[in-house]
Amino acid sequence: METEYREQFIRFGLKVQYYRKLRGMTQEAFADEIGKSWSFVAKIESPTRAFGVSMETLFKIADVLQVPASKLFED
Repeated sequence: METEYREQFIRFGLKVQYYRKLRGMTQEAFADEIGKSWSFVAKIESPTRAFGVSMETLFKIADVLQVPASKLFED
């Protein structure tokens, strides 16, 4: 995905990965909880690819990770 916000997308994905691992969840288990495939989660968490999500998915991710959505954007 070409975007001027590439670095922000990647940081977001790395935050998702951090909180997912903190919860002890595999990509597969996390994907099931958010209603997506494990490959979708792998794309989000990729440190080399910018991959965006919808607002609906963003809030679902935050709910499953039990963090405010804003935490996923903090540096």
